[in-house]
Amino acid sequence: MDAVTPTKYDPKTFEGLTFHNAVAAFNDGSDSPRDYLERCLATIAEKEPTIKALSAINEDGARAAADESGARWKSGNPLSAIDGMPIGIKDLLETKDMPTQMGCDAYEGNFPKRDNAAVWALRQAGAIILCKTVTAELGGSHPGPTHNPFDLARTPGGSSSGSAAAVASNMLPAAIGTQVGGSIIRPAAFCGNIAIKPSQGAINRGERQATSMSTHGVHANSIEDMWQVAIEIGNRAGGDRGYPGLVGSVSPPAAGRPNRLYVMQGDGWEILDDGSKSAFRTLLAQLEENGVEILWRDDDQSHMALERAITGASDVCSRITSWENRWAQRNLVDEFPDGVSERAMATLAKAEAMSPADYRDALSRRAAAQACHERIAPFADAAISFSCPGPAPLHPKDVPGKPLAPRPTGDAICNYPSSMLFAPAVTMPLLDVCGLPVGVQVVGQQGDDARMTAIARWIMENVEPVSVDCSTT
Repeated sequence: MDAVTPTKYDPKTFEGLTFHNAVAAFNDGSDSPRDYLERCLATIAEKEPTIKALSAINEDGARAAADESGARWKSGNPLSAIDGMPIGIKDLLETKDMPTQMGCDAYEGNFPKRDNAAVWALRQAGAIILCKTVTAELGGSHPGPTHNPFDLARTPGGSSSGSAAAVASNMLPAAIGTQVGGSIIRPAAFCGNIAIKPSQGAINRGERQATSMSTHGVHANSIEDMWQVAIEIGNRAGGDRGYPGLVGSVSPPAAGRPNRLYVMQGDGWEILDDGSKSAFRTLLAQLEENGVEILWRDDDQSHMALERAITGASDVCSRITSWENRWAQRNLVDEFPDGVSERAMATLAKAEAMSPADYRDALSRRAAAQACHERIAPFADAAISFSCPGPAPLHPKDVPGKPLAPRPTGDAICNYPSSMLFAPAVTMPLLDVCGLPVGVQVVGQQGDDARMTAIARWIMENVEPVSVDCSTT
């Protein structure tokens, strides 16, 4: 893939930039963190003008950090397994050496000069905080300038668009994203990343505590890098207040074969295209051939109860988040009336039309769904489902004087259930539909982050990705 004409995606042949397999060369001196960084910077120089995944970059600071990391590797004293890893930070999270502008005109030039808890933890682990990655405005649905690396006319997803696209473009081996509804898993799925949306509260959000469903997560090109970044943060910064934090080994969990997986269909199943459904069924057949029992919602009353409970998850999650954000966004609009988009104003108007009773109703529905989810734990090791409703859609265009284009970063309909359930989700780039990535995720019980990582690792090691060639259909 070059900066002008992206190649079609093929999960069987795509080679993503990884870090875990570079450290042996750091140890023997045949490579160094500085040389690794310079290769990333060369890729950024080549591709960023087209992909537009980054909102800020600190080359001088990164080079200094890489040299310090190199000295630690040379002396045999790295701070962690990610010492020297260049990482991008979604531009919702504060960084002491780069602005935090949140994709929003009202925050242009905002530079608090302090680190988010996760960013602090990454620095403590020796990681190189290289750049800020583009976010949709305020982490919502109004898109930034980023393009999908495999088709520039299509969305990379949102709101962690820059993190997903930078990893998919091999500018970085890993990047931090955030999710309230579907903002880690959906863009990762559209861009062919491996990514984790942890259990609620598993990774300390630092200053980003306003909403009850927001989580930090990791985009990467390998299970190993994904887990290593997450656990290095978790072991230093812990989880959100009131939560135990991410639990698991300091090294990536070994592959673990599930005995049973149930198919979580949700509302997204009804809008999926036939090609994606066919590819998914082929994938499930491979799992069955490997001894994994696949359960559908009609197979058990508890599964059917969960499916009923997550019906309308998009609406429940949107109402909860809109209500929790309304005061901060009203204050922002009052201070900067021309500093937010028409789309953000429309979201605020919906929130301000809600009552406390509406919020309580949404919370009750979320709690009921979590109880249903907990009751299926004895019957299956995890859920398996689509991470996105088919390939990334074309960028819609807003037309002045007409209603705003709906869902300009794609539909999070496949992601709201895991967010509603506070459940860990790991997405894998296992499907290719019409030359574009389509992700598949495993979703576990709260606290099962390491177990979902192990299951995802086993699936990726034992199942062949499935491609659908649309040129013949």
